[in-house]
Amino acid sequence: MTGSELADPMASVRAYLAAEKSVNTRRAYRADWADFQAWCESVNLQALPASPATAARYLAWLADQGLRASTIERRAAAIRYAHKAASHEPPTNAEAVKATMRGIRRTLRQAPVRKAPATAARVAAMLERLPGTIAGLRDRALLLIAFAAALRRSELVDLNVNDVERHKDGIVLEIRSSKTDQEGRGARIPVPNGVRFKPVATLDAWLAAAKISEGPLFRPIDRHGNIGARALTDRSVARVIKRAAKAAGLDEKLFSGHSPRAGFVTQALDDKVDPLKIMGITRHAKVDTLRIYDRRELAFDTHAGKDFL
Repeated sequence: MTGSELADPMASVRAYLAAEKSVNTRRAYRADWADFQAWCESVNLQALPASPATAARYLAWLADQGLRASTIERRAAAIRYAHKAASHEPPTNAEAVKATMRGIRRTLRQAPVRKAPATAARVAAMLERLPGTIAGLRDRALLLIAFAAALRRSELVDLNVNDVERHKDGIVLEIRSSKTDQEGRGARIPVPNGVRFKPVATLDAWLAAAKISEGPLFRPIDRHGNIGARALTDRSVARVIKRAAKAAGLDEKLFSGHSPRAGFVTQALDDKVDPLKIMGITRHAKVDTLRIYDRRELAFDTHAGKDFL
C-alpha cells in the first residue's frame, strides 16, 4: 500500500463517485451548488447538511425570481447530489420539498421551448456568410460535423483527433460518452464525405490550417487568431451557431447548440428517410423520442387524410 493511499483512503472512492456524472453535468452541478451555498450564507442558513425547510425555501425563492421550472429542477438535483456525495440524507427526499417542486411545476407550467432547427437550407445560408479567417474555418467544420453526425454540443466538444477513424467513403466518429450513455459504452457515428457540404474535407481543412494533429478537434481562438490547446466549451458551441445564424439573417435567439442535431432529424424526416436509419445516427432508442426532434411545420403533405378528404 502506498503512502498516498494511507494518507487518503477515500481518494479512489471520490474519484469513481465523480466519474458517475459527465463532465458537463458535474460543471453544471458545481455552479448550482455554489448558488445554493451563496443563498444559504445570505440568509444565515446551513447548506450542508441542509434541512428540508431550507431546501424548500430556496427552491420557492428561485421560482419567485422567475427561473424556469427545468432550471429549478436541476438546482434541486445538484443539492441532492452534493448531499449524497457527502453521505447525508438529501433534503430533497422529504415530502415537503417534493410537494414544493410539484407546486412550482404546476405554477410555472410552460410549453417546452424548442429551438429552431438548422436544416440543410439554413446550414447553407450560415456557411455562405462565414468569414474566410481561421475562426471561420473552425466554425464551418464545427457546424458541418455537428449537423452531419447529429451531435449534441457536449459530444462535439469532447471529440479528439484520435476519435476520427478514416475510411474511403468518409470518417467514423468515436463518441465515448453522451447524455444518454453515462456509463461510457460509446458509439460509432459515420460521416460520409458528402457531395454538397463535404463535411470531411471541411474538417480536414480546419485541422490543416490550425496544425492540429492531436488533442481536441475544436478549440478556442482569440482575437489575434491564436488557437488554444484546450477544447471549446459547450456554451461556446451555442455562441458559434448563434453568430452564424445572425450573419445569415436569421433570428439568433431561435437557435442554440442543439439546432444542428434537430436540423438533421427535421431534414431527414422531410426527405422521407426511414426513421430507423435516422435513429442509427441520432442513437435514439424510441421513435417517440425521435419525434420530439421533428421541427417541421404542420405537415399537410403527409396528412393521414390527404388522399380522401
